[in-house]
Amino acid sequence: MKYRRLGRSGLMVSSICLGTMTLGYPLRQDEVSHVVQGAIDAGVNFIDAANCYEGYKRGAETPGGAGEEMLGEALKGRREDIILTTKVGSPIGKGPQQRGLSATHIHRQLNASLKRLQTDYIDIYMIHWPDPYVPTEETLRVMETAITGGKVRYFGVSNHQAWQLCEFLWIADKRGWPMVAVSQIPYSMLRRDYENDLLFCVKHDIAVTPYQPLQGGLLTGKYKRKKPLPKGSRASEKPEWLRNLNNALFERLEVIELLAKEINVSMTHYTLAWTLAQKGVISAVVGCKSMEQIRDCLGAMEVNIPNEHFEKIDKVVPPPPLPSEKIRGKQ
Repeated sequence: MKYRRLGRSGLMVSSICLGTMTLGYPLRQDEVSHVVQGAIDAGVNFIDAANCYEGYKRGAETPGGAGEEMLGEALKGRREDIILTTKVGSPIGKGPQQRGLSATHIHRQLNASLKRLQTDYIDIYMIHWPDPYVPTEETLRVMETAITGGKVRYFGVSNHQAWQLCEFLWIADKRGWPMVAVSQIPYSMLRRDYENDLLFCVKHDIAVTPYQPLQGGLLTGKYKRKKPLPKGSRASEKPEWLRNLNNALFERLEVIELLAKEINVSMTHYTLAWTLAQKGVISAVVGCKSMEQIRDCLGAMEVNIPNEHFEKIDKVVPPPPLPSEKIRGKQ
């Protein structure tokens, strides 16, 4: 296992982080315990959860919590072996106070998460989504209180852009409050819209832990043009999570698969290794349903992608344009 420093926190975490969105359905408790314990035994010391996770049956206003409860059971006797992340902010019911980043909601949900996870503290408490209805300063004040009170060690954000991270840093510096330590973004070879934000995170020592680095299984090579959806795949179990399976997409996937074959590695290893090679990326969050999938992901840490391949990938899946440099004349 390879470990990397998690930004300003100084924590050392595995390059692969175990995602837990599948806990609740399709994974049952015995399967959850097997996967979680097996991942820890394999060297994974970083686990990502959320108060809203309950498997593929998750809806916009369902109560959530199932994933945390199952993870808490699976971690009995192993809590100190891992760095634990969970999130707050997504809807966990229909009521007006059952979502968002108000002090009331965060305090309630933090206590509920601690109880479900059967722990006294959260290593990294994540703001799941921006909330335009709550002042950033109020949310940061709650995080400062939680950290000072010992319920949280560090805090991070998910699905935030660089300008929003900048606001967190500015307010924290002004108030002497804890700085944001982690940024979790949707990022993969097929989804690069956050890529220009990575340099901001590097400059300010914010660890980037991307989720969906395999894009729901698209970047594993399991989906083929004009072939039936594999049994047990994400697209067959939750079709709305994978849209636009069209010829243009398959043309890109086929080129990426050929590049992986050039260096004799699987598509899963190739695309994860590419993600982990990006500046600022510390650990990739991968959701797994079996130990076989976890072991497969761990193999990516041994892959070195040739420099010329990065340029080839940029032609197949172009990165977002960089801002022009008017002073130096660069584009």
